[in-house]
Amino acid sequence: MIMWVNVKFTMKNMRMPKFETSICRNAHCSTVFSVRAVQGFTLLELLVVMVIIGLLAGYVGPKYFSQIGKSEIKLAKAQIDSLEKCLDQYRLDTGHYPSMEEGLAALVTRPASESKWDGPYLKKNVPMDPWGNPYVYKIPGEHGEFDLLSFGKDGQMGGEGEAADVTNW
Repeated sequence: MIMWVNVKFTMKNMRMPKFETSICRNAHCSTVFSVRAVQGFTLLELLVVMVIIGLLAGYVGPKYFSQIGKSEIKLAKAQIDSLEKCLDQYRLDTGHYPSMEEGLAALVTRPASESKWDGPYLKKNVPMDPWGNPYVYKIPGEHGEFDLLSFGKDGQMGGEGEAADVTNW
């Protein structure tokens, strides 16, 4: 004798999926229990969610990426300030700034002609600017004892916004 019991669970006035449960009760079969979802999201509901996500991405994305450009400029200014302090320490120890030939590498490696060098003045190698270009070091400088600058995002002299030069003057 086989007896089938079909039970449907539904919750009215709520957006919950409906489940059907089938139970087989027989002396010769073990209990079988299966659950399957009857209801899901409609295509319209999925499209509305996708449109909302697209609108949010269109609004937040440009604001986020504009902040990245500002942070690169701030990082370049901070690195130039740090290099400037290291150059000042080099000058205190040796009595002069590194020559153009020695460049910023003199902050990490002792120049052959320098006996008073007490470095390294940087813990790591001389950093590249945030856009992957080397910093420009000029001595004597046009705006001070030395000039230290980055050409900005475009890598060329001049420019505006993110492409503007970042300098120590």
